[in-house]
Formats: sequence, C-alpha cells, structure tokens
Amino acid sequence: MNRVAVTDAADPRLSDYVALRDTSLRRSLESERGLFIAEGEKVIRRAIEAGHRPRSFLLAERWIGGLSDLIERHPGAPVYVVTEALAERVTGFHVHRGALASLHRAEPTPMADLLGLGRLVVAEDIVDHTNVGAIIRNAAGLGWDGVLLAPRAADPLYRRSVKVSMGTVFSLPWARVDDWATAIPTLQGAGFTVVALALTADAVSLDHYAAGARPDKLAVVVGTEGDGLSRRWVEQADAVVQIPMEHGVDSLNVAAATAVACWALR
Repeated sequence: MNRVAVTDAADPRLSDYVALRDTSLRRSLESERGLFIAEGEKVIRRAIEAGHRPRSFLLAERWIGGLSDLIERHPGAPVYVVTEALAERVTGFHVHRGALASLHRAEPTPMADLLGLGRLVVAEDIVDHTNVGAIIRNAAGLGWDGVLLAPRAADPLYRRSVKVSMGTVFSLPWARVDDWATAIPTLQGAGFTVVALALTADAVSLDHYAAGARPDKLAVVVGTEGDGLSRRWVEQADAVVQIPMEHGVDSLNVAAATAVACWALR
C-alpha cells in the first residue's frame, strides 16, 4: 500500500481535494485535470468498479480496512492518511464519511450508445448538481434505462451530484446530447416517442397519458428549475403532459416531478 501520512492542510499533494465547496473553482479544476471526487466508501467502490481509475485516496484511518481490496488493486494511487479534522480543513466541509478519492474521468459515453435503449429521461439545462444527481437516481431506481443531458446541464460527476445519486451515476448509462437544436428530432429518428413535461395550455394530464398505450421507446423530457423547458423542445415533442396539482401549487421540484413521471410511465 502506497500509504502517506499527512499532517499539513497546505501539503501540495492534497491539491485535488482543496476547497471542494467552491463550485465554480471545482468545475474548472475538474475539467482541466480530467478528475472528479467521490465521497464515501460505497460511492468510491462503485466509481472504481465502473472503470474510473483512482488518482489518490484521502482517508481517515478507520476507512482503510474497508477499502483495502481496491487500494491493493491500484498500488500507484497514493493513500493520504489524515485525521477527520484535517480533511475538513482541506476540503472546506465536514467529511462525515471520512473517505474521499480523486479519480480519472473515463471517456464520455456518446449519445448514440443510448439510442438503442427503451426508456430515457432527457434533462435540458438543469444547472443544479443536486437535481441532476437526484434525477439519475430516480431514473435508475424506477427502472428507466438511461439519462441524456443537454450541453449546459450540470456535471453528473461533480461531487454533489455523485453523492445525491448514491453512486447511480456509475451504474446507469448517461450521456450529453450531441446538439441541443437537433436532440429531439434525433430521438424521434431513433424511434422514440418524446413526451415533454411542461405547463402549457394544451398539456394533457399525466394520468390521462399514462392510461393510454405505452410506446416501445419513450423519452421523457424535463426542463430547467426556473423556466422549464425551452419552447423549441416543447414544440418538437410528440406530446406535452403535466402532473395534476392541488392546493394552489402549480409545479414540483424538477427532480420530484421526474420521479412522478418515471413512475407513471415506467
């Protein structure tokens, strides 16, 4: 085991883990270095088993035993052993699980690889990492086959997305759409019926739509946290549906709405 005890929060060897709360900084660094951060023993294990090669580990002593099999398979990745207090100073937050790993990003999955699947969730410009992680977790848990993300949607491999997804970003196929303008016609050309979740005057009730015949290939499209789906994607869709609401509430959080739609159209 390439074990290294570290006692200084300013040690340059820990640079991958510095200031993880600074979202804009992390996005820049992770893109530039081709890395991402996994938190917690289960998530680290899922990431490595999915083919992401570890750069290093940042572990409190008590977590080394549980990850020893992975560590031994990757002897070139140093194991930085720290106290939990030091981990908090380095990362800028309480690392309550006591275990982090920096991993190399694998080659991205192309959109074409998902077009042969049967049930897809398509997220337009959802910029909140928590929502992206939750949407992927919802899709996986409710039996959908994959997730497509528009170019401006948040990064599923950002630490918060990974954590909220409970590691399903490593087990459920996901990809970026090739081109925002032609994404919906591309899905339709691959045989998908595209259903947009949107609050439009002509939207039909999700209950009503779900009671009809289910297409062999279905893509449910959801939009941004504030404005919802773009007009272009709504107009290109084969159907527009909305979730019936009560008590004066007009909509749900996008992750919750996705879960409802995935359940109804599973």
